[in-house]
Amino acid sequence: MTGGEYSANSLGVSKAPRITNQSLNQNNAAGNVGDGTNAAFNSRSAAEDANYFVKNKKQEKSEFQNFVEYATGKQLPLFGEEFFSRAPSSFAPLQDTPIPSDYVLGAGDEVLIRAWGSVDIDYRATVDRNGLINIPTIGTISMAGVKAGEADAVIKSSIGKLYRDVAVSVSFGRLRAITVYVVGQAKKPGSYTVSGFSTLVTALLVSGGPNLTGSMRNVQVKRQGKVVGSLDLYSFIAKGDKSNDVKLQDGDTIYIPAATGYVALTGKVNAPAIYELKSANESVASILDLAGGMPVIADPRRAFLERIDPNKSQPRTVEEFALNQTGLAKALKNGDLLTVTSITPDFSNAVTLRGNVNQALRVPFRPGMRVRDLIPNREALITRASVQRQNDALIQRNEDVNSDENNVKNVFGDNKKQVKENTSSIASRIGNLIDDVNWDYAVVERVDRATLNVSLVPFNLGRAMDNPDSEDNLRLQAGDAITVFSQNDIQVPVAKRKVFARIEGEVNAPGVYQMGSGETVQSLIAKAGGTTANAYLYGTEFYREKVRQEQQANLEKAVRRLETQIRTENAKAAANQSGVVDAQTTALKLKAEQEASAQVLAKMRELKATGRISFGLAANDDNFNKLPALKLENGDQLVIPSRPDFVHVFGAVSQEASIIWHKGMTVEKYLADAGPTSEADIDGIFVLRANGTVLSSVGRGWFSSINSAEVMPGDSIVVPERLNKETAYKAFTNGLKDWAQILSGFGLGAAAIKTLK
Repeated sequence: MTGGEYSANSLGVSKAPRITNQSLNQNNAAGNVGDGTNAAFNSRSAAEDANYFVKNKKQEKSEFQNFVEYATGKQLPLFGEEFFSRAPSSFAPLQDTPIPSDYVLGAGDEVLIRAWGSVDIDYRATVDRNGLINIPTIGTISMAGVKAGEADAVIKSSIGKLYRDVAVSVSFGRLRAITVYVVGQAKKPGSYTVSGFSTLVTALLVSGGPNLTGSMRNVQVKRQGKVVGSLDLYSFIAKGDKSNDVKLQDGDTIYIPAATGYVALTGKVNAPAIYELKSANESVASILDLAGGMPVIADPRRAFLERIDPNKSQPRTVEEFALNQTGLAKALKNGDLLTVTSITPDFSNAVTLRGNVNQALRVPFRPGMRVRDLIPNREALITRASVQRQNDALIQRNEDVNSDENNVKNVFGDNKKQVKENTSSIASRIGNLIDDVNWDYAVVERVDRATLNVSLVPFNLGRAMDNPDSEDNLRLQAGDAITVFSQNDIQVPVAKRKVFARIEGEVNAPGVYQMGSGETVQSLIAKAGGTTANAYLYGTEFYREKVRQEQQANLEKAVRRLETQIRTENAKAAANQSGVVDAQTTALKLKAEQEASAQVLAKMRELKATGRISFGLAANDDNFNKLPALKLENGDQLVIPSRPDFVHVFGAVSQEASIIWHKGMTVEKYLADAGPTSEADIDGIFVLRANGTVLSSVGRGWFSSINSAEVMPGDSIVVPERLNKETAYKAFTNGLKDWAQILSGFGLGAAAIKTLK
């Protein structure tokens, strides 16, 4: 209902009179400003202005920015420019934003009045052009010049003249909008409609701030022809000082004059940028203060100032000075380029220890310092990796034990393989707890600062550690760097290398043994207590890690060669397909060949070299003294098996099988038992011998045949399939003679046959 609604107390009615013209619960719009046209600029919205500004700001650079980029190769921003990089889409304050208590009410402001007690008031009033509001039954109340924080008291005082015991609450709805003008070197000059409690900073935000030549350090507010305030935006942006921000009134003019000048600040400063000079004699210290000072790596002893003097034939000059009290007070001029250099991260009194040590060190030098001062004992040369291996030894061993306990429950299938792998893992770690130090050679690297020549001073680390008075306990100098090497870094003579060799199988004490310099396979067998009665000399296996790495590298080269040949053959086949009558059948055939080739490559990649070295023992050799006197290396492994009872037959046979070995039986007889298929390549048959060699028809003479060769226990007879067409797969195998040479050349055995199938 509009107007007043009440009952006189004289009528004896107990209900308090009610005065209302709206529901505050439904229409509480506190904080809304104007009529929704705030931040309008001519016919363009603020959002459009913002998009225009963001779109074009990257393309616009001042002449001084271009000059600095030319001179330094760096693009420096104008300090403070980022503050205006995104203009607000609307300048209206958010809803429910608190009204400042010192906001002065004026015409157009909406006052929301609630009162309760002897009278119930729920009323929305608007300040008219005379500064008055009118409340039915209460009358007119002058609000002109009243501050927002005083509105409660003013209205309560007027109501209290008619009603006693009344509580009053005043809030605000729509507030009046004011119009301000932005002129001068502004990015977007024009008139702006903003809220009544806007300030200079908020108005600058919506207008986009100064343009490329406008001042950020002397923005003025003019009112009725007089300057009522000025603001240095640098103080606000760099330090948060908003004390000089001016509250705007309707009709105010924001004037942005041209900048006094600019200087560029580069190098080791916290905020490299182009800075505006506030005055013609601003000091280096004030600009560095705006830039947040200098980082710790800046060198205050050296700064360079490039200056432009247009009156000279060569207008650019440079001077060097220190950033001391005198240097910081130096006045800057328009166009100056100040560069702060970085310190040289050089130690004046340090000695360095590095390499095969427990902890790399950089310690202060003192006169009389020697090598032993950096390396007090041999334990200081136990590397962190060695310590980690020692710490992990128990953990890994426990894991192995747990795995073995699980394998006790089920000793069939893959679990057997797991037990083998765990055992191998334990054995491979024996003797590897410490990285062996090269005691014969360490070196001091020394720099002569006068000539910048580097000299190396080698010394015997072992003698230095054994005797502090030794000449090898060198006297050090400031800046020296001592490097300690391991035997893996620089290989030492064989006689000085540690050798831990592993022997297993049919010996009386299988295990890992430490061998002396020059000891051989026979020495290893002797340390293991000799062979047992079941030892099978012909099948002796010997593995070496260095050989395995070489074999694996050759195997990978062979795979890459096969891949190249297959790709070439497939390309030729695809090119020859054009013009074929039955193109569809040919395409399907080509696709099948490509898939087969891909399978070959995949299987080849699965092969892993073993590192086996074949001793080439004869079948009738039964004395272990006939083993070659091969000197052992660290990590060597000797396996002496018991004599197997079977001969294995793989490939194009009716049934792949392990057939009981009989003395004197030949390849031909075993093939008769296995039954070659019609696709068997009889000429390509080969035998993988238990001694690590391969027997094939290649090189056996014109009238010789592999069929008559006697087969030994543990041998594997391989019958390849016949390939009728010269495919890339076939060309590859022919290029390496046959699969027999492939398997023997890479240290592969019968297990590889199953992989290749």
